[in-house]
Amino acid sequence: MMRYCVYSKNNQSIKLDPRTKLLLCLCISVTLIAGSSAGVLRYLNYIPALVPFLFMISLKKYKNALIYLAVYVVCEIGTSALVPYLPDAVNILFTGVIAFSTRLIPGAMMGWFLFSTTTVSEFVAAMDRMHVTKKITVPISVMFRFLPTIREEYTAVQKAMRLREAGSFRNPVKMLEYRMVPFLMSVVSIGNDLAASALTRGLDSPCRRTNMCRIGFTWRDVAVVALLIIFYSCYIPIAVFRR
Repeated sequence: MMRYCVYSKNNQSIKLDPRTKLLLCLCISVTLIAGSSAGVLRYLNYIPALVPFLFMISLKKYKNALIYLAVYVVCEIGTSALVPYLPDAVNILFTGVIAFSTRLIPGAMMGWFLFSTTTVSEFVAAMDRMHVTKKITVPISVMFRFLPTIREEYTAVQKAMRLREAGSFRNPVKMLEYRMVPFLMSVVSIGNDLAASALTRGLDSPCRRTNMCRIGFTWRDVAVVALLIIFYSCYIPIAVFRR
């Protein structure tokens, strides 16, 4: 059977294999969350934090890229500038949370890049190539459909409440009631429908599935993996010898 894949408009700028994107998400998240930020390692951490920015630029998401860069820079510089002048209690409750968010934001943005440039068919095909169990593949496949729906559903509920002039910032309690309750009820219903749709398509079938989506490693994937090897060949020795 002929295998082919129709790439979306957003997917045409960066044609990376889904497994490469998963590797990038894992490496960036683990490096920034579990890694050290002492000495030279602090400056090396800026490299994986810059990767989501470059990918957003390649997708021509200039506004998102600038917002991400601004938030990261403010959090990174702001915490260093405020810590010496704030009480310990404030540093623990407020400054510490902002400092830790600089470790979470890059991984979250790489997750956004994965979801926005990978179709469900590509993801399922990649999981099948890695022989990942259906208990993991099916829930994540549903998430690919579910997460973009959340924003659309909240926007629809928000517009409906505005037309009815129900709830405003003058009364936050009623605003939460009129917006969040319908939103949550709708989200639960949509989640059940998407799960049923995934099962109907046979995602949990024990038989081997055929995919019309061509995936495979290209020179782009090789270049990304080579850059990761170069980076960690410098990062790991420094982290080990500092101990």
